[in-house]
Amino acid sequence: MNDDPFAGLAPAPVWHHFADLCRIPRGSGNEKAAAAHVLAVAERHGLPARRDEAGNVVVSRPASPGREGAPGVVLQGHLDMVCEQNAGGTHDFLRDPIRPVRRGEWIGASGTTLGADNGIGVAMALAVLGERERPLPAIEALFTVDEETGLHGANGIAKDLVRGRILLNLDSEEEGVLTIGCAGGQNTLLTAPVRMTEVPPGRTSMKIAVSGLRGGHSGLEIHEGRGNAIRLLARVLFEAAERSDLRIAAFEGGSKHNAIPREASAADSLPERSAARLARRVAEWESVFGAELAGVDDGVSVRALPAVPVALALPRSASRRLLGLLLALSHGVAGMSRAVRGLVETSGNLAVVTLAGSGVRILTSQRSSVESRLDEIATQVRGLASAAGIAASHDSRYPAWTPRPDSPLLARAKAVYAARHGGTEPGVKAVHAGLECGILGEKFTGLDMISFGPDIRGAHSPDEQVRIASVERVYDYLLALLAA
Repeated sequence: MNDDPFAGLAPAPVWHHFADLCRIPRGSGNEKAAAAHVLAVAERHGLPARRDEAGNVVVSRPASPGREGAPGVVLQGHLDMVCEQNAGGTHDFLRDPIRPVRRGEWIGASGTTLGADNGIGVAMALAVLGERERPLPAIEALFTVDEETGLHGANGIAKDLVRGRILLNLDSEEEGVLTIGCAGGQNTLLTAPVRMTEVPPGRTSMKIAVSGLRGGHSGLEIHEGRGNAIRLLARVLFEAAERSDLRIAAFEGGSKHNAIPREASAADSLPERSAARLARRVAEWESVFGAELAGVDDGVSVRALPAVPVALALPRSASRRLLGLLLALSHGVAGMSRAVRGLVETSGNLAVVTLAGSGVRILTSQRSSVESRLDEIATQVRGLASAAGIAASHDSRYPAWTPRPDSPLLARAKAVYAARHGGTEPGVKAVHAGLECGILGEKFTGLDMISFGPDIRGAHSPDEQVRIASVERVYDYLLALLAA
C-alpha cells in the first residue's frame, strides 16, 4: 500500500514541488525556509535569482531558442499560507509539516489548512522554471512573502525586481475563470486597557464555547452568510448579561484578519441561579443558530462547560459594553456592486477578539472595490470605537485592482482557452478578495495582468482542498498561454 497522497498524480513536477512545500513551515512572516527552497530550485536549474529586502524572490528563466523576441512574462504567487487548525489540534505551524490527504478527487490536509492557497500556484511556477520540452518566452517567477496578513511583501517589493510587463497571477481558486479585478482593503484594530475587579462570593464560573462552524475566506465567502463564532457568542452572552449579573473574565475568538471566525469561547462569572438558567438557555441557542444557519453552517455547536473558578472579571457594566460593541461592529456584506452584477462591493469581518489580563484587542478587516466606501466602513468601525472609549488604528491598506476588459492579455488568454475547450470562452470576473495585482500594478507601471488557478475549496480553513484533475488542466493551460 502506498501512503503517498501524490503518487501517480499529474503533472508530476507540480505535485512534486507542492509536496516539498508541504514539508516546509511557511506561515505568514515565516517564509525564510520556503524562500531558501525556491533559491535552491533555481540553483539546481542554473537560473539566476535574487531576493529583495522585503524577502520577495524572483527567479529568471531565459527564453527558449526562437522565442527571444517574445515579451517577457512574470509568473507571480505568494510563499506564505494561512495557518488554521481544528479545535484541540496540536499542530505546530512553526515546526510541523502539513500532512496532505487524498480524498477521492481532492487533496486536503489532516486537521489543518492545506496551503494550496497559494502553494499550488507556487508549485506551478517552479515547474515552469524546469520546463524543457515546450518553447516558452523569458520568464520571471516572482514569489512574494507575507501576503495573507496584509500583502506586506508586495507593498515592500523592490521596484527593480522584475522587468516584464505581462503578469500572470496564479492565486485564484476557480478553474475556467479569469480574474481581472479585486477589492481593496485594510485592517482596523481596536485596543483598550481594562480593569478587572474581584467577583462577589457565592457565584459560579462557566465557559461558553461556540464551535463547529466552517469559517472560510472573509472575502471570497463573505456573501454566503456563514456563521461568525464571535458574533454568535456575543449574542448568547449579551442576553445573559441583560438578565443577570454576568461578568466576563476572558474572551477569545478568531485567529486571522482574513478568516471568518470558526470558534470562540468566554469564561464568565454568574450568580449560581443565573448560571443554571444560562446552561439551559445554551441548548436553546444551539437550536436557534442551527435553524438560522441551516444549509450554510450545519455543524454549529454551543456548549456550557465547567471553568476554573474566576477570581477577577470585568464589572457588569463593562461586560455589557464590550458585548454590545461586538454586536454593533460590522460583519458581512455591506453593499453590492452596481458596476458588476453579483459582485460584493463592500464588506466587513469581525475577525479576532482577545480579552485577557489587563487589555482587550479586537481585530476587524474591511474590503471594498470603491475607495470611498472602504473609507466609510472603516470610519464606522472607528466611530463605534470612539463611542465605546476604545482606541482604533488602521494598517495593511492595499488598493483595489481596477478591471481592464479591453486588455490585450485578456483577449489572448480568452482565445487560448476557447481553442482548448471547443470554442467555449472562460468566465471573466472581478472578486471581493484581495490580490497582489492592485499593489503590483501601482509599483510597476504598465503591467497587463490576469489571475487564474485551479479549483480550491475552503481556503483559510481546515476544510481547504484542491481538485486533483483541475491542477493538471490549469497547468496545461498555463503552458499553452505562455507558448502563445
